[in-house]
Amino acid sequence: MKTAIFLSIRDKATRLPKKVLLKIKGKTVTEHLIDRLKQAKRPDMIVLTTSVHPDDVVLVDIAKQNNIAAFQGSEDDKLDRYYNAALQYGINFMVIVDGDDVFCDPECIDNIIKTYNETNADYIICKDLPLGITGHGVKLSAIKKVLEMKDESDTEVWGGYFTGNNLFKVIQLEPPEEFRRPELRMTLDYIEDFRFFVAVFDRLYKPGKVFSLKEIITLINENPQIPKINSGVQQKYLEKIEQAKKKVKFKKVKP
Repeated sequence: MKTAIFLSIRDKATRLPKKVLLKIKGKTVTEHLIDRLKQAKRPDMIVLTTSVHPDDVVLVDIAKQNNIAAFQGSEDDKLDRYYNAALQYGINFMVIVDGDDVFCDPECIDNIIKTYNETNADYIICKDLPLGITGHGVKLSAIKKVLEMKDESDTEVWGGYFTGNNLFKVIQLEPPEEFRRPELRMTLDYIEDFRFFVAVFDRLYKPGKVFSLKEIITLINENPQIPKINSGVQQKYLEKIEQAKKKVKFKKVKP
């Protein structure tokens, strides 16, 4: 049984163009995220999964420069992209990390894989963490089942295919109480989000060191002005997600 982190990323943003190539402290946010993902101990490998669009070649180059694998697949169907990447690299279970989630927690990733090894669940996340901190663990066979049943080629928002029915074994892990902060926003969609990340890096970053989620939460607790930087865009983000969720439809339901 082989596991992996799939870094799901494309260079197609419209609200914040070229956001995954923005630089903080001399490195792109993508490179900072790769550094963070390398701290996870349980995955067998990291695969940057992107599309065949010419604009995304730069992301494949970043993967090579940072000594991780890469895969190019469907431009719009993320699940198809993950499925074919898993087939290419022989992956049975993957933790999907969105390229927007610069502070995704490697300990959360390890807990997801540990839970999969113990339960053989189809879909696993860590609940009630700040937005952008958890990866989404999903089994290859579960993705295959969704691909056979879904009625939409654009799977930008795909978690509902696994959680919005009784077809899959879903586990939501409880976080440590100190990290139970679902009101906090740590994902990159708007310029305000980028300013939030810059503010955290300005205070915590040291070359060659990856600061922890505990350090981030401690910083925010001591500096409540920092999360206010991007709190105002949360409602816009949630409305966008709700619109995307409406596309989650099955053409047929199997028992």
